[in-house]
Formats: sequence, structure tokens, C-alpha cells
Amino acid sequence: MDERDLIVRRFVEIFGGSAADVRVFHAPGRVNLIGEHIDYNGGRVFPAALTFGTTMAVRRRGDRKLRLASANFELRGEADLDRLAFDPADGWMNYPKGVAFHLMRHGYAIDGCDMLFDGRIPNGAGLSSSASIEVVTGYGLLALSGHSVDTVRLALIAQEAENRFVGVSCGIMDQFASANGKRDHAVLLKCDTLEYRHVPFRGGSYKIVIGNTGVRRELAGSEYNVRRSQCEEAVRHLQAAFPDLKLLCELTPEAYFEHEHLIPDETLRKRARHAVGENARVLEAVNVLEQNDLAAFGKLMTDSHRSLQTLYEVTGKELDAMVEAALAAPGVLGSRMTGAGFGGCTVSLVHEDHVADFIRRVGDAYKTAVGLDAVFYVCGIGDGVREVQG
Repeated sequence: MDERDLIVRRFVEIFGGSAADVRVFHAPGRVNLIGEHIDYNGGRVFPAALTFGTTMAVRRRGDRKLRLASANFELRGEADLDRLAFDPADGWMNYPKGVAFHLMRHGYAIDGCDMLFDGRIPNGAGLSSSASIEVVTGYGLLALSGHSVDTVRLALIAQEAENRFVGVSCGIMDQFASANGKRDHAVLLKCDTLEYRHVPFRGGSYKIVIGNTGVRRELAGSEYNVRRSQCEEAVRHLQAAFPDLKLLCELTPEAYFEHEHLIPDETLRKRARHAVGENARVLEAVNVLEQNDLAAFGKLMTDSHRSLQTLYEVTGKELDAMVEAALAAPGVLGSRMTGAGFGGCTVSLVHEDHVADFIRRVGDAYKTAVGLDAVFYVCGIGDGVREVQG
């Protein structure tokens, strides 16, 4: 029995009725391969949709009710489409409620539904479990209600739901990658304009291995705000030479280093060096991938981590320990933190012949270094949101 059959069977157990009118949708999680902490500096990010995420079984109802259940949480509930409001007691259900609310705000007529979610993304790991719930909810509600789906607009509505309904100030990358991913391709995305293109990622005998430090990103929110204000201050100093400058990543590395002396504080200079350098690394990463040079891409990943560690200072001992262990293991082309930092995950490129040994070696070294157990996921790059046909 495949995953689709399993979730449909569970759906019927919970909600009753027939399996014949149940439809199934899937939205992936994402990993950012390179390009960290530059989206708000006008840079480009480079995420990829994963082959695992959130699957949703859904059936239209004849009323205005949403009945919500999860294979991952005991909490279940019911909501009225005409009286949707955030409620802390509703936990995970606020995400689909928020998407339904904002779809209607944008003029979409949607129907009541029974909905069962099955998420395969660890919560708090930085792989976008919330974004995949939002995107699959929006796609399914639109499809069941007879609307065509613009996946770029869907990503924006999903982000709006998280920002305004749930109250989490996330950027657009997570929802965008989940909605617009493409198998065996990464997404080169400029977050402020939503200009994007798919770039082939030919991994061949190399696998993407995500390492979960087991540390929730407790400092990420507060430090994010500090880093952002530091970058804005650096821009203000550079405007003495570039009066129209709005964002650091508008500068080439050459232009930046010629005028770095205008920034009086070394901490601000370090933050700006990371932003400008990381944006250049993303563009170079696309270039080397188009030449099918995975070794060069792996080196850029590692360079990215070093910059985040020494210039942007958002890694922390756990992420650093895991990356160092990864780089010491055989068959590794590169490794870096991914996400906001201060916990969460690393991403490494590992030869398929060494994956099992990598997991053992890095897990042991990480445990010795910080006393925590790591969890690893061997990933492929999958498609964005879609209907799962029977």
C-alpha cells in the first residue's frame, strides 16, 4: 500500500464516507543550498524543494466548515469559514485556517472541507514544515473549489497567512520553494522582486544529506533583527559614495571593497562583507552548476559557512561542530549551515558510497563534541506542490 492509499484509508477512518471523493495533494519542504541572510539585503537565494513534505487528503463538504485532523498531532478541530480567527489553543490548525482566511480576503470563493494532514518534516529543524502546510492547504482548497492555481500568487498568500494570521515574520523563500520547486532543479530567487529561474542540479553520485543538530533556533529571531539593523546601518554609511544605494547586495564585491572604509565600525564591515560576498557566491554557484562542476559548488558551500561563522556570526557551537565533522569525513564535497542559524540544520554534499559512513562518523563526532544526538536525512530534490493521483 503506497502513501496515498494509507492517508486516504486514515482519512475515511476519521471522517467516514467513501474514499472515492477524496483527493490528495502534496507540498514539499525545502533546503536552502546557498545564499543565507541576504534575502533582506537584496540578494538571491538558492533553495530546492525536497522529496518529503506534507501530504493532505481532502474532501469537500456541503457547508462552511473546515474539519481539521493530523497524523502527527492528537489535536483536531473544526472551524467556520465565516468566523476564522487565530487562537493559540488551536496550535498547528492556525496555519490552514490562516490560508483559508487570506484566500477569501483575496477574493477566492472556497468550500468547506474535511482535511487530514500528514507531515514528514521535523518541526523546528528549519526545513519549512509550516510553509509546506500552508502551500498544500492553499493549493488543495483552490483546486477543490474549481480555481486555477497561480503558484507564485499562492506562495505570496501563504506567506501573508503566516505573517498576518499566525504572526510569524517570515520571508517569501520557504513558501516560494514549496510552491515552485522542480525535480532535480534548484530555484534561483530574488526575494524582493520574485524574479526566479530553475537551475539544473545534477547530483549524479552525490547526495544531499541534511544534518539536524537537534537544537531549536532559539536565538535566531532576536539576532536576525540585530543583523538586519546592522546591514541597514552599513548601507547608510555607504550612501556617501552611492547616494541611491538601498540594499547591500546592489554592490559588487569590487565596488564594496573600494568603499568599505566609509563604514567606521568593524562589526558593521563584517556584516556587509558577508552580504556582498554571499550574493556573489550564489551567482558563482549557478555558474559552476551549469558547468556541472559539483566540486566547485561544494567549495562554495563551505566558503558560505565560513562567512556565516566568522563575518555574520550566526552559526554557534552545534552547527560549527557538525560542519567540521562533515568536512573531515570521506567523500564530502562541501558542508554548511542552512537557515537562520543558532541551531537547525546543516546541508552537505556526500558521495553515495560514503553516505552510511558519513552518518555514523559525523553523528559520533557531533555527539562527542556537544553531547547531542544528530539526525540525518538523505534527500532528493523534488517537485513543488501538486496533486497526487491515484
